[in-house]
Amino acid sequence: MVRAVGWTVHGDGRSPRPGQVVRPGERLSWGRTAGLGAQHVVAMFGATFVAPVLMGLDPNLAVLMSGVATVLFLLATAGRVPSYLGSSLSFVGVAATIRAQGGDSATLTGALLVTGAVLCGCGLAVRALGPGVVHAVLPPPVTGAVVLLIGFNLAPVAAGTYWPQDQWTALLTLLFTGFALVGLRGFAGRIAIFLGLLFGYGISWLFDRVFGRIGVKDTPAGHTGGHWRLDLHEVGHAAWFGWPSTHAPSFDGSAVLVALPVVIALVAENAGHVKAVGEMTGDRLDSVLGTAIAADGATTVLSSAFGGPATTTYAENIGVMAATRVYSTAAYWAAACFAILFGLCPKFGAVVAAIPGGVLGGITVILYGMIGLLGARIWVENRVDLANPVNLVPIAGGVVAGIGDVTLKITDTFSLSGIALGTILVLVGYHALRLVAPAYLRTGSPGGGGSAGGGGTPGGG
Repeated sequence: MVRAVGWTVHGDGRSPRPGQVVRPGERLSWGRTAGLGAQHVVAMFGATFVAPVLMGLDPNLAVLMSGVATVLFLLATAGRVPSYLGSSLSFVGVAATIRAQGGDSATLTGALLVTGAVLCGCGLAVRALGPGVVHAVLPPPVTGAVVLLIGFNLAPVAAGTYWPQDQWTALLTLLFTGFALVGLRGFAGRIAIFLGLLFGYGISWLFDRVFGRIGVKDTPAGHTGGHWRLDLHEVGHAAWFGWPSTHAPSFDGSAVLVALPVVIALVAENAGHVKAVGEMTGDRLDSVLGTAIAADGATTVLSSAFGGPATTTYAENIGVMAATRVYSTAAYWAAACFAILFGLCPKFGAVVAAIPGGVLGGITVILYGMIGLLGARIWVENRVDLANPVNLVPIAGGVVAGIGDVTLKITDTFSLSGIALGTILVLVGYHALRLVAPAYLRTGSPGGGGSAGGGGTPGGG
């Protein structure tokens, strides 16, 4: 029997027996469990603190709330779904759009809170109606398109905001991160984004020593302007212990509409992660899918109520479980405790805030592209037939509208654009076309290599 708290010791408590795994209701010795928890913290760290930095939110608060969210998720799912909840990168494009429209951090977190509440409602609906409703309303052609446009909509942020701050640091960071993602094996490969950030820190420090300040201008009076690539001045002044900065959310209708389409991606992401965990542990987890989605939404509401980012289950930590064969929820409790302690350390937050812009430029070029291509992976894994116009037409229109930031002005004060408009075009267009399409297009033409609806479960990020 799996419980949220309380574990039996697996074997001698040192390592899994040959051919066996440490199940969610089991644990190794507490020392080894703490070590596994630390691995989970490192695995989630890169994305969990990069996401709030990119969205203009407090990374200390994000890390703290990720620990709290993980604890609540484990309790809600009664320990059946070993997962870590970190900061969601799916909202980075939403944050950029809201801020470009004049919104501040309170407006952003208000939109995240509403989105979390809607996600929680979706989870409760899945609990009541069964997991099949997820595949009926959000089939792979739709979820893949939405995930793809969420990622690629961020391209102007990487190209126009971060990369120009220091193009050579950005290029070297990009190359190193790409090498780490492909060339490193095992656990090191799973924290490649984190290693890329460390590399970028080192390169920025080296360039400051060799080339001096960046952005220096030559004038008749001499050299003026410029700044250090890596400025750790605030780190020395930051305290070792303190509560992160918080703020109350505010609510704006247009900002909420920008954020709501991400619910589709989060439902698909949760479904994919629950399926992956079930396959690894050998448990049938369809019955807990709705609970997992609802818990994810509830923790997003809690995090954003204090001014933090949205949360989501992390594929990075699922990868750690696959590598170690240890699925114990005790390790996630340890990881959550470590994260809460890190979140209460302002000095750590100051180090994160000092990430050079050029480093973020190199990381985001890869990261945003990877987010977008997760959508294409959903199509491939579910063999979505893009030759079928029922799939092709709404995907083509929605993706271009979302990536190109097309705007539909409805009134003088209300418009739909970017991610919101693209998602509506894909979702409504797909289901509307299925209603009017001939039977052979709805079920897949003979030899067409796929079906209008695709098959299987939407993949996760």
